Amino acid sequence: MPQHLFAPLRLRDTILRNRVAMSPMCTYSAEDGRATDWHLVHLGARAAGGVGLVIVEATAVEARGRISPHDLGLWRDDQVDALRRVTDFVRSQGAASAVQLAHAGRKASTHRPWAPEQGAVADADGGWPVVGATAEPFSPRLRTPAVLDGDGIAQVVRAFADAAARADAAGFDAVELHAAHGYLLHQFLSPLVNTRDDGYGGDFAGRSRLLREVVTAVRTEWPEGKPLLVRISASDWTEGGWSADDSVRLAGELAGMGADLVDCSSGGAIAGVKIPVAPGYQVPFAERVRREAGVATGAVGRITTAAQADAIVREGRADIVLLGKALLDDPQWAIHAAQELRAAQEPRAAQELRAEGGDELAPPWPVPYGWVFG
Repeated sequence: MPQHLFAPLRLRDTILRNRVAMSPMCTYSAEDGRATDWHLVHLGARAAGGVGLVIVEATAVEARGRISPHDLGLWRDDQVDALRRVTDFVRSQGAASAVQLAHAGRKASTHRPWAPEQGAVADADGGWPVVGATAEPFSPRLRTPAVLDGDGIAQVVRAFADAAARADAAGFDAVELHAAHGYLLHQFLSPLVNTRDDGYGGDFAGRSRLLREVVTAVRTEWPEGKPLLVRISASDWTEGGWSADDSVRLAGELAGMGADLVDCSSGGAIAGVKIPVAPGYQVPFAERVRREAGVATGAVGRITTAAQADAIVREGRADIVLLGKALLDDPQWAIHAAQELRAAQEPRAAQELRAEGGDELAPPWPVPYGWVFG
């Protein structure tokens, strides 16, 4: 079957009904790491709205790995049940679910974006000591991290693996490792941040060692039939930083270790970098990684229209498109996109539409809405 936005995609034993994914977006609304009714409604609405994959926001594998005190977590068993409510509902609406496992590293213990105060959360207000690849803070307003030693690194690796086991218990169809945006795994990857002189620093092999160990540990705990995704910052957008060449090399290695899709974002390693944001500005990274590393990729960043998203898939530039703000604006984006694309194709022969999966693959309205819209 030809690839297009509403063609299904198989990743191991998981079949996505289409190539539209909800990008993981932090909402800073958890209670002691546990999901609330907010998450059920927020995430469930996009599943009911027709996306193929719902990716839950950055979910901390350690309490000290939270971005803010209000982050989701899977560092304790009692955080599983609330997320199982989400995965059960998402599945009931025909979508698959993934959770992004994350550790904020030196970007941890911060206020959520809309708080009156910004910067680091003080101990008296519930803040905590943070860790990183080095002792350099991300900015003067954030905490100075303690350098992770060998034992600390092993603890982080174990935390990711344990969180993956809890994600399986919560019913997720996939996990995504967050190795982007200046958080801990990216802190080790980027030569702009990682100036270590031990086995976890220096050359490409040393700087990518932590991520490779995390992938191996998670793949051991994560069921063989379930896919593993990795989000990377494909470029630091700065001379001497992590590059697209590095991303291609890394993606090829991760694919050989059991990663099934590389989600190509960018930036975040250091402050003050000017990123040339424009419609689809990160798509070339996904295209190049897909072509040169031979691994499925996800494209993300300023993808807003049905025609734009469909063209990315049809042209072989990525296997899925991840939407953020577009889905916040319109929870039924996928249904509306299918209608728009179908209308644009009406002059073509009906048999050609059927051959491409036309109406049959368009996500339906939820049953309680369908009788209204037909």
